[in-house]
Amino acid sequence: MDYYSYLYDLLTIALQQRASDLHISVDQQPTLRINGRLVPLIKGNVITSEDARGLAFALMNENQQKRFLDDKEIDFSYNFENRSRFRVNVFFQRGEVSVALRLIPAKILSIEELFLPAILHEFTKATQGFVIITGPSSHGKSTTLAALIDEINHTRNDHVITIEDPIEYVFIDDKCIIDQREVGQDTMSFSRALRSTFRQDPDVIMVGEMRDPDTIATAITAAETGHLVFATLHTNSASQTVHRIVDSFPPEQQGQVRAQLSGSLLGIISQRLILRIKGGLIPACEVMLTTPAVSNLIRENKVHELNLVIETSAEMGMISLNRSLATLVKLKEISLANALMYSLNPVELKRLVR
Repeated sequence: MDYYSYLYDLLTIALQQRASDLHISVDQQPTLRINGRLVPLIKGNVITSEDARGLAFALMNENQQKRFLDDKEIDFSYNFENRSRFRVNVFFQRGEVSVALRLIPAKILSIEELFLPAILHEFTKATQGFVIITGPSSHGKSTTLAALIDEINHTRNDHVITIEDPIEYVFIDDKCIIDQREVGQDTMSFSRALRSTFRQDPDVIMVGEMRDPDTIATAITAAETGHLVFATLHTNSASQTVHRIVDSFPPEQQGQVRAQLSGSLLGIISQRLILRIKGGLIPACEVMLTTPAVSNLIRENKVHELNLVIETSAEMGMISLNRSLATLVKLKEISLANALMYSLNPVELKRLVR
């Protein structure tokens, strides 16, 4: 079989169907994820062991193939005919090869085009501080991050360094110089690349994912020392994000980390992508801005009170997740049933909707 042609056909179908993901797994038909749901390609043949390996190797160069066989898994990006890019993970399961491909749209959408809160524009105007975008996997964190960086690219004369694994959206320099570094290809690790930025004269630093305490500590230090730092974390709320950051350090360091975070944090955006009634997905966002009250709560380890501050600070631009969900329900963008699935306080959400 010509696996390059087979791959071309599968990726073309994924683009035509506006899928977010393509899954290749032995004994299954090729499967797309469309609007959050898995949809097998009924006309596609069941993937054999030979097919899975052939398709996976068609995606990789020789160096990537060797790394995959040595490490048993690999992340990389794949440029499809200059039409679109895919974030690819190839891995073994039960001795067989599987592939998960995430579609990265060619066009970087703006904050308005993504239906994100307008208050996010304020983060792109800051010259120093720490902005964290959180949420579950596959809920648009990288897309929001790209929108923020691209707005800076078109409105400021800055040097931007991104550290990603792998590079997803490719930025085209406008007013900014943007250097994109890929872990595994351009640098050995997030933490190492982040430490190196101090010698590379950046104004803005984007960290694709904070995976370890060393990366978190260096990101906070970068924000403290005159840089605007954007990063992502897999957490579900602003309060949980602060807990996760502080708890990743030994007890004897946590007081210092709270003090650093309270002084450098600009805000936290926690988002979910929810199925729209008319099709497609739309984000619901919790937005916390760091005010003196928020800083004090972080410093004094009263993180459990952050939710109340967010709920009572709407006039300052803060948005609670439940208010965001309730607004989308009232606008008939999403169903109440779907909103309740993502709410961290369903009882309150029902009250807000009523």
